[in-house]
Amino acid sequence: MPVPTGSDPVRFAYWVPNVSGGLVTSTIEQRTDWGYDYNRELAVLAENNGFDYALSQVRYMASHGAEFQHESTSFSLALLLATQRLKVIAAVHPGLWHPGVLAKLGATADHLSNGRFAVNVVSGWFKGEFTALGEPWLEHDERYRRSEEFIRALRQIWTEDHTELAGDFYRLRDFSLKPKPLNTPERPHPEIFQGGNSTAARAMAGRVSDWYFSNGKDFDGVTEQINDVRAAAQAGRTAPRFGLNGFLIARDTEAEARDTLREIVAKADTEAVHGFRDAVQQAGPSTGDGKGMWQDSGFEDLVQYNNDGFRTGLIGTPEQIAMGVPPAEGWGRIVAYKRLGVDLLLLGFLHYLEEVEYFGKRVLPLVRELEAQEAASAPVAARA
Repeated sequence: MPVPTGSDPVRFAYWVPNVSGGLVTSTIEQRTDWGYDYNRELAVLAENNGFDYALSQVRYMASHGAEFQHESTSFSLALLLATQRLKVIAAVHPGLWHPGVLAKLGATADHLSNGRFAVNVVSGWFKGEFTALGEPWLEHDERYRRSEEFIRALRQIWTEDHTELAGDFYRLRDFSLKPKPLNTPERPHPEIFQGGNSTAARAMAGRVSDWYFSNGKDFDGVTEQINDVRAAAQAGRTAPRFGLNGFLIARDTEAEARDTLREIVAKADTEAVHGFRDAVQQAGPSTGDGKGMWQDSGFEDLVQYNNDGFRTGLIGTPEQIAMGVPPAEGWGRIVAYKRLGVDLLLLGFLHYLEEVEYFGKRVLPLVRELEAQEAASAPVAARA
């Protein structure tokens, strides 16, 4: 179901490069850095160029081209303290975190940042991290059952005076958290994001999450997922908002953008891509209906590791990416995604500092211009 043309502006987030190796598994030059000084500069630049959110990745051990990684919650807090408006989302894994411990950390981070802390609950795909840490690796749908229980516990701890939970994975007995996170006009507690493409992930999002992140998808894939998540929303509960992953390559000409994509794939680190493929190939088949992550991902998709970001088609000139001008199948569709119901685009880049600034100066103004035109032309009833 398309959203009304007078709805809120589409928001933007970026993948925090707190993991070495960049966002593509390729030997192409990537002007980025996983260290704090670089990321502090990037966070300030991003919030001054129209970004509302940043998502700190989480890896616990070297793998698939990512040799070094900073822990997500501590890194997120550092970025929050370096900025004034940017909301920072820390990725966390149930099974490696207890919800009560994370709730305490989140409440403190929320106070220190004046209400800008958020979490992304990751059910997990990397079996090797769990087994290396001596934790059990659960079957696919069980991982999502654990994540749902984790989110229910987290929300209860953040909003109620005393938490009682006798679950299959977590048990809380008269647990009380003080101080609570901030209750702001925008949200009653830190926003809870989740990802996953499977049927179990979509159903979980409808029941408990504030935001649902999708891997890179085309129009049909986005429409299917939005419909499924909304259908799963329980009576009396607002459906989650929808975030979509995309890898953005904006250049002055379409030829430059497409040449960059071709070079990324041509220079792919084949061994690392195949290693990632082998690690995740069970994700789709492990679900009952074959709708899990990466179940139809090809080699080119996996070069943009973890998130099929090329599929979203944000590759071309600023005009093509923002408005689809001239219209071309598979290219240039931020505003079109918004019409389908996408509330947030989570973006990755090849050269972060340069391309975040280019996005803010060249792409974002075109998006806002078209949004304003559509809002002005919308019927009064749609704007109400």
